[in-house]
Amino acid sequence: MRMLMPDHGMAAEDVLTTLAALKQKDCDWKNGRAPAYAFNPVDEIYELGRSAFLEYFSENALGMHRAFPSVKQLETEVIDMALGLFNGPPGATGFMTTGGTESIIQAVQACRDLFRATRPSSGNRNNIVAPDSVHPAFEKAGRLMDIQVRRVSVGTDFRADPAAIRAAIDEDTIMVVGSAPCFPYGTIDPISEIAAIARERGVWMHVDACVGGYIAPFARMIGRPIPAFDFAIEGVCSLSADLHKFGLCPKPASTVFYRTADHARFHPFEFSGWPSGRFYTTTIVGTRPAGGVAAAWAVFRHLGIAGYKRIAEDLLAHVDAYRAGIAAIPGLKVLGDPHLSIVAFGSDEIDVFRVAEVMAEKGWLPGLLQRPKAIHRMLSRLHMPVMDEYLSDLRAAVQRVRESTPAASRLEAIY
Repeated sequence: MRMLMPDHGMAAEDVLTTLAALKQKDCDWKNGRAPAYAFNPVDEIYELGRSAFLEYFSENALGMHRAFPSVKQLETEVIDMALGLFNGPPGATGFMTTGGTESIIQAVQACRDLFRATRPSSGNRNNIVAPDSVHPAFEKAGRLMDIQVRRVSVGTDFRADPAAIRAAIDEDTIMVVGSAPCFPYGTIDPISEIAAIARERGVWMHVDACVGGYIAPFARMIGRPIPAFDFAIEGVCSLSADLHKFGLCPKPASTVFYRTADHARFHPFEFSGWPSGRFYTTTIVGTRPAGGVAAAWAVFRHLGIAGYKRIAEDLLAHVDAYRAGIAAIPGLKVLGDPHLSIVAFGSDEIDVFRVAEVMAEKGWLPGLLQRPKAIHRMLSRLHMPVMDEYLSDLRAAVQRVRESTPAASRLEAIY
């Protein structure tokens, strides 16, 4: 039956008690049981972000140009600090959004509108060329704007295949895409090679660094072999990166950047043809929480480069240990050579979806891939304290599946 609003309200403490009881049904993310979705343990960084968010709990970032100039200042400073990380050249600019999907949609819109404003139309449908591993947000952008997304197969190393991308480009291609890293396999695509093709063919190159944007620069600073992926590469026109992933900021917070003002000029939305006059926003949504802006600024200022480097060093050392532990379990293998914190592993000997079912019985929410069948984890600081427990349960689950009667798994790869 449909829930009806009560005639008389509940006491505040009863409301909060009910919420707490409902949360008992959720995945135990605080103890590292979720494969993704949450990234920051409840510590001083979490509490600082929460406090900064609550300081701006009621402010609306839609009004930052008129009512809340402090929010505009905070957003500008976040963008400036981030552009320093991504080798933004003079003239580069950026905007905060509510998430990676919005950042990607905004970049696709800017690209499409610039293409239409500067090139004669062929009358055909525009298209985006991207590796098969690219995020579904590009499909969402394509559906919203009637743009075809041409996915091409990745190579045997689970990275984008530049030759396949080159072959798929035609006169109606407006954008090519590379990921840093891709979500399924955790590998950073050969951005330099793809960008060179984009320049040669005169199309826009977008780098989706939503996952890795706020860990890859610090990983490189501590000596990790991270391939180039940002504006240091000629031909990269735009880049998306999520603050609420490895930027360790509260949700919702993402960023999208453009190499030049010309690339960015179609990003904002402006309309004056209604009774209230000029309406201007730099996001798809209108109202958005100013708390996300303030919290990102606070976390950036608190951690600084040294803090993020320390976190990257600790996290990636644990990722190394996770990978070694997985590889040490007979029958399992890590897919490809992930560059950062995503690890996907499969098997040529057993059904890993059956393994995932056994892990779920022990309270681990499974993340899965379907091509090839694999268990997927976006490792974060939440997973560091439970590494030994996870690997022990994984070894036992593999052994149990190996000894059991083969049967079809009931699981589907879904996020």
